[in-house]
Amino acid sequence: MPIVMVVLQVLGVAAVLAALVVIATNWPSRLDLRIAMRYLKSRRSSRLLSLIAVIAVGGVALGVTALVLVLGVMNGLQNDLREKILVVNPHLRILTYGEGLRLDDWDSLLTKVRRTPGVEAAAPFVLSQGLISAGHDYTEGVAIVGVESDTGTRAVTSLPRHFTKGDLAFRTTQPGVDGGIAIGNRLASKLGAYPGDVVTLVAPAGSQFNRALGAFVPKYRRYEVTGLFETGMYDYDNSYVVMSREAAQVFAGLGSAVTGLELRLSRPEHANAFGAHLEAELGYPYRALDWQMQNRSLFSALKLEKLAMGFVVFLICVVAAFNVVGTLTMVVRHKTREIGILLAMGMPRGAIRRVFLAQGLFIGLVGTALGAVIGLVVGAAVNRGHLIPIDPSVYFIDHLPVLAEPVDAVLVILASLVSASLAPLYPSVQAARLDPVTAIRSE
Repeated sequence: MPIVMVVLQVLGVAAVLAALVVIATNWPSRLDLRIAMRYLKSRRSSRLLSLIAVIAVGGVALGVTALVLVLGVMNGLQNDLREKILVVNPHLRILTYGEGLRLDDWDSLLTKVRRTPGVEAAAPFVLSQGLISAGHDYTEGVAIVGVESDTGTRAVTSLPRHFTKGDLAFRTTQPGVDGGIAIGNRLASKLGAYPGDVVTLVAPAGSQFNRALGAFVPKYRRYEVTGLFETGMYDYDNSYVVMSREAAQVFAGLGSAVTGLELRLSRPEHANAFGAHLEAELGYPYRALDWQMQNRSLFSALKLEKLAMGFVVFLICVVAAFNVVGTLTMVVRHKTREIGILLAMGMPRGAIRRVFLAQGLFIGLVGTALGAVIGLVVGAAVNRGHLIPIDPSVYFIDHLPVLAEPVDAVLVILASLVSASLAPLYPSVQAARLDPVTAIRSE
């Protein structure tokens, strides 16, 4: 993979340099531009471009539009998944080595971590698993997340902003319950459990051995649904149960211990390097796990898919460049007699070459501008209007996101202009090599 990236970068730089050399050494004059535009216009109306020129411009515009949209979709998927993953997952987690996820001396560690520069917020958390039921035969496996009962700015994740009902205070109104919980809207719909209802959670960690039965009997705990959240991430909304850290400690049988610490960083894009530094500072047995490492396979797959899709769609731009070659070749054959007359009148062969290079550059510029504008406008409309719904159970999100990155847009425009600059080389050279006498005799 790195070798392929290096090769592509070298080829890209070489193509850009070649295009710059072509443009710098063949910059057209005003006369060259007038002749070039005259050759591109239709005979019937001097105000309209010929059909073949329109087709060539349309081919370039189509290729640029497709490339802008495809890269925008891949960027949108990466950004949307990143934002949704960070709704429940923190930027960084501090865990311990050894069997089980258990951190006993977390109070002093929390104080030390909060004083570390670059840490905006830190809090203990508990992770566990269990079974949830709403008083009928249907039971669902869920992930139990214990967090601090805080709805203010000290919250480590953005989960408090995604509540549709209730909050992270977990205030209960039903007597005899073990605490309050918040569940996703999809899980609430499947269970038929909404705020005020009582559900039962089975804690495998709290199971006790029954000598009479000769087996472990799981513990059942009753909780009141005090909140609903909707993150847009299928897994979170369908299988996550959030409760207070104290209630989660009792549910998981951890006593006063927690699973670990979760951190919100001022620069989440550097979570990997920050985690390595913090891990070295804390020493054994602590380890840092950042959000990028937890989802490395997913983002690596998206990055590879973006590269592959961008390369495949770029072939459309290459086809458009060949279309420009065909268009200018037809113009040369159609204007052979006029070219011969210009040569006979003393026009330099270099000027003839610049005429057709100017035509290619005009087609490339207009097609690239149209394609970039259309791609950006269509992408923005699809993204804002959620025009393309997709199955969230498969793709984790409920609509196709499109995000146009400035760097990608610039690269697309440069690639299109480079191909448009190199495409007219062959026809322009052939036009400049015509013999005046033979060209004037041509019918």
